[in-house]
Amino acid sequence: MLAYIVLLLAVLSRILPHAFHAVNWNFTAMSGGLLFFGSRMGAGHRTWVTAARLASALLVLMATDYYLTVYAFGYPFRAGGYVVTWAWYAAVCLLGMGILQKVSVLRVVAGTLASATSFFLVSNFVVWMGGGVPTMYPHTLAGLGACYTAAIPFYRNDLVSTALTAGALFGLPVLAAKIAETMHAAQDNRLA
Repeated sequence: MLAYIVLLLAVLSRILPHAFHAVNWNFTAMSGGLLFFGSRMGAGHRTWVTAARLASALLVLMATDYYLTVYAFGYPFRAGGYVVTWAWYAAVCLLGMGILQKVSVLRVVAGTLASATSFFLVSNFVVWMGGGVPTMYPHTLAGLGACYTAAIPFYRNDLVSTALTAGALFGLPVLAAKIAETMHAAQDNRLA
């Protein structure tokens, strides 16, 4: 249940800035939320349950992309332009499932770097290629470089937001457990 609440908050972090006519500059809880969702997706369940959870998350994310494209940005929706993004959503969930079922600082850092960097590389390559719409970058090496250079502020913000989200989602439960353990130890010492 918590994984779905986190997924909902990640979706809202994408929608709410547009609803209030603000620009979020790619500062969302999406990557961190997908890593967390993935880490909880298959824990102790059969393969079909894991597949159903992944499919339900993808449907929610597809609907979000449709809403943002049509209503927030006012563009026609072309599903072909989103196939790579939807594959990336699934890949990040699977990454979270693979490396974050057993949480460590190194694994959270690796998941954060892998998800933000892969989105930067893949999404901007699709933008450069045209992604189903005319592109403003020439199909040359210089055009690809210009596309990636223009996206650096978005990458920085995605990396920071992913680190904050993943750090909170994976770190706060560990911190709470340490505090509870310390409190129990202090209470045991007082009673002894």
